[in-house]
Amino acid sequence: MQAKQSCGALLAALLAVAAQAQTYPNKPIRIIVGPGPDVLSRIVGQKFTESWGQQTVVDQRPGGGGVISAELAAKAPADGYTLLMITSSYTINAVLQKTSYDIVKDFSPIALCVMSPYILSVNQAVPARNIHELIALAKAKPGQLNFASAGNGTGPHLAGEMLKNLAKIDIVHIVYKGAAPAMIDLMGGQVQLFFQTGPGSLAQIKSGKIRALAVTGAARSPQLPDLPTMLESGMPGFEANGWNGLVAPAGTPKALITKLSTEVTAIMKDPGVLQKITETGWEPVKFGATPEQFAKFIVQDIARYSRVIKDTGAKVD
Repeated sequence: MQAKQSCGALLAALLAVAAQAQTYPNKPIRIIVGPGPDVLSRIVGQKFTESWGQQTVVDQRPGGGGVISAELAAKAPADGYTLLMITSSYTINAVLQKTSYDIVKDFSPIALCVMSPYILSVNQAVPARNIHELIALAKAKPGQLNFASAGNGTGPHLAGEMLKNLAKIDIVHIVYKGAAPAMIDLMGGQVQLFFQTGPGSLAQIKSGKIRALAVTGAARSPQLPDLPTMLESGMPGFEANGWNGLVAPAGTPKALITKLSTEVTAIMKDPGVLQKITETGWEPVKFGATPEQFAKFIVQDIARYSRVIKDTGAKVD
């Protein structure tokens, strides 16, 4: 009798989850955004609204390099109505910082949305036209070249540390409160180097306000096909990427995760969305973006930054 009751309770729970997935969403969805632009979240949110008829609110919480936004999302109900757009900052934080949450255990991956390798750019006063010339310049002027980042422990910061370590050069890290002021000072000549994603630097590169030297992805960027990779420029092992992906609090029913993942995947394949994201500087994900694949990607990204931090000794000051 007890076994029958247990089976009946399990069946009732499964039916309830299935019914929940069919009626989801029946109220507004919130996408929390930490560091970085909220453009992608607004694109996804608009498509959610168009498909499901429920408003999607983008809630930007940029402080703490992603810690504040992740803490907020981790404490939210696991009902599919609070989502978090994460980036490499969150996997870096998993290595560099002690946080009240675990990015692997406390969240359920939904889908990896876009990739964006960093672009190493210099201001127009820097005479270097390629990585070899930049390294030679840095060695001739130790401690006199500065590289900007949007914060300690961010992807651009660690990319700069990788350059220092692999090229054996002395360049100085200058920390900014966000990418926008860092880009302003790069254009103005207050700093000489900046690793930044395509969305944050493509317009300035194409307008000639700054000069791009190399891209940090494994392959050349479709937006800048003539720009070599760091690997091609004689930097073996130098690969780093920015990315954006959607997660939900752990415990969100699998049926809801599947529904969200299917919708996000369809959004990322929409021709209008593809055109918009590529024009902005993002690159579509070239491999599958199922929840399981995204979960594996997150673990691999944490492992990659663990190696980078160990090799460079980078710290959050």
